[in-house]
Amino acid sequence: MAQQSSADSALLDRVSTLEQQVSDQKQGESHFMVVGLATVGFVANKTTTTSSGISQKVKTNSMADADHYELSPMLLWRHGSNLLVEFEPSFDGYGLGVNWAAISYFATPGVIVRAGYFVLPFGTYNKRLAAGWIDKVAGDPVGVADLPPSSDFGVEVEGGLPMGNMKWNYDVAVTNGMQLLPDGELQGAGIVDNNKNKTITARLGWLPFQNSSLEIGVSGMFGKVGDAGSAYENLKTDMYAVDLNYVHNINPFLVNIKGQYNFIHIGDAQYANPADSSSYTFKNQTNSGFVQLSLRPTAGDNKIVKNLELAFRYGNFKTPDASMWSQTTSSYDIGLDYWLSWRTVLKFTYQTQNINNTVPAKLAGEANIAKSNSFFLQFSTEF
Repeated sequence: MAQQSSADSALLDRVSTLEQQVSDQKQGESHFMVVGLATVGFVANKTTTTSSGISQKVKTNSMADADHYELSPMLLWRHGSNLLVEFEPSFDGYGLGVNWAAISYFATPGVIVRAGYFVLPFGTYNKRLAAGWIDKVAGDPVGVADLPPSSDFGVEVEGGLPMGNMKWNYDVAVTNGMQLLPDGELQGAGIVDNNKNKTITARLGWLPFQNSSLEIGVSGMFGKVGDAGSAYENLKTDMYAVDLNYVHNINPFLVNIKGQYNFIHIGDAQYANPADSSSYTFKNQTNSGFVQLSLRPTAGDNKIVKNLELAFRYGNFKTPDASMWSQTTSSYDIGLDYWLSWRTVLKFTYQTQNINNTVPAKLAGEANIAKSNSFFLQFSTEF
């Protein structure tokens, strides 16, 4: 009985302590919110591949395929005015992943410190434009969204600074970095770094006009990619990006121009030829980029017309010559969007891609040319 009484007393003490903590908590000190995005679509595709003078045609269609379907609720918990916890799981039809899982500390009006898993500040597409309700064209621009890997574990500092009529913003991250694969491609190292080196990624943005209609950004990413203890332990990569964002009302249209160009370089290395186990090398450089223009009528009283937006996008993606993944891709997109609200859009997009695969015969490759035509119907909203 004495033991039971002691246990009950301890439980009452814990309850009393919790009640006191709740009563002492200031109203409005903690907030919880759920936001996020949802994108669902249909795509019909026809691809014609020509090799050695012989052509083959393949037709496919898909409801809510992985490239154009996403449900990503973001859970936000704010404690006081300085601390924010963000967690964004994402389901794409194949599995459940995580886009964002980080803790942010708002140190001063111009400084935010973040730690955890976050989108890297390389260019602007992945961090600012990739959401379906923001992007004007269905699907990602070729070669921009996945190269380099867009998210990583680490620490980040970002903020902005006024400078007269101009503005600057900065974003610097120190993360685990990337890992070199046997064919010369890169993947994220993950939560456990593959070497003792950390990767530095940084972006500097400049807004030269008082109305902030134009932003020009430059980015860089630098780090070692070889595994610790391997012959390539000190192998480095250096990457650069430039981006542009222009939004301005030029009567009778709201003009929106966006673009980004990426350059990726990896140091020289020897790779194993899968055809005969011999070694080979190549200049490991990748280029990708896109430019996008959209026009939305702002004059007149017709609500249907004012909710329409016409969008054009050109993208180009070139991987290293003489590699196992050598190809050049050009992509042309034209779309018509209908805005149901400022954060809900229905998109009709037609895309043509020309893909020239140039993997050398010595690597058991077969050169071919593919032409792909796709039609997208996509609905996207932010909630």
